[in-house]
Amino acid sequence: MLRIKLTALTGLLGVLLSLPAAYAGDAHYKIVTGPERGTYIQIGADLAKYVAAPAGIDLDVLASKGSAENVQQLRYAPGVKLALVQSDVYQAYLDMAKNGNSEAGQIIRPLRLIMPLYDEEIYFVIRNDSPMQTINEIKGKTISVGLIGSGTAQSATTLYRLMFGQQIPDENAQHLSNEDALAALIVRKIDVAIVVAGQPAKLFTDMNPDLLAQIRFLKLDPTAPETARAKQTYFPATIRTSSYPNWLKQDVPTLTVKAFLVTYDYNLRDTVGNLDRFADSLCSNFDMLQQHGHPKWKEVKPELPSLGKDWQYYKPMEARMKACFAHHTTAAATTATTTDDPAKPKPNCTDQERVLLLCGK
Repeated sequence: MLRIKLTALTGLLGVLLSLPAAYAGDAHYKIVTGPERGTYIQIGADLAKYVAAPAGIDLDVLASKGSAENVQQLRYAPGVKLALVQSDVYQAYLDMAKNGNSEAGQIIRPLRLIMPLYDEEIYFVIRNDSPMQTINEIKGKTISVGLIGSGTAQSATTLYRLMFGQQIPDENAQHLSNEDALAALIVRKIDVAIVVAGQPAKLFTDMNPDLLAQIRFLKLDPTAPETARAKQTYFPATIRTSSYPNWLKQDVPTLTVKAFLVTYDYNLRDTVGNLDRFADSLCSNFDMLQQHGHPKWKEVKPELPSLGKDWQYYKPMEARMKACFAHHTTAAATTATTTDDPAKPKPNCTDQERVLLLCGK
């Protein structure tokens, strides 16, 4: 009897040892994304399905207010190993740290980039009967800049400060969700709703046609001095009629901000190993993402470009992805031939500290 049991255990051990390393013990991780009707959460779902699952990683896709909250969650929330973050939010934390904000430095310094993704369009939404035509006309208007903790809030407040040399007056700034902002716009409680989302955005594609008919987008005026100042940080782009064929009659010039996939500077062997498998899967399944994922994946390039000062890739994944992407590009060419809700702002808290959730702690 003992011999039979030992034989059975030996056989079971042999089966376990013969399993691929990726499936010997699945990892359970989380990725923080954005609002439930935004683009980030769809990108997260694609990563879970086409990248994490083949690598033996069970990736839970979490909704959030946006980039600033994602930075905090990645730094402190249990199980959160990945986050989607806007470039201006990441840079804002670095700037705050460089200017002496110790909390910002503690949060951002151990974070690392996995890769740049795509440009997110910045929508300046107004009522259809508004006399405004261009983005540089929003000065002095009542504006929804997005929820505190969202990337939209960072982009909106940064853009306003760049364009007009001042912060949005407190009495003119509303911190509303995208859905609430559009509702407030339609009933004339605000003049402008600023939304940051990759096109096509579900916020607009899922919207009732009768409500869509009541709103439109402001255009970027390339000759305006405000535009030249905004382009110090942001880049020109186009909201295409093909993204909203049943609504837009012509393309609308606007501005964009870059989205990044971010992680932490992990050094535990199991975590490094899991993220290495994620990197290999991201490269080997890149074509699947572009073919079957959100349309924005078609804008993502299989490359890791040079970074600006103080920006760093996650070293264990960087080498694997560069080698794999180089092979991927060559092959393609050949074929072608934790965070709680923010507390009340502390006294003397700046607008930027509020947006980055660095107040009230």
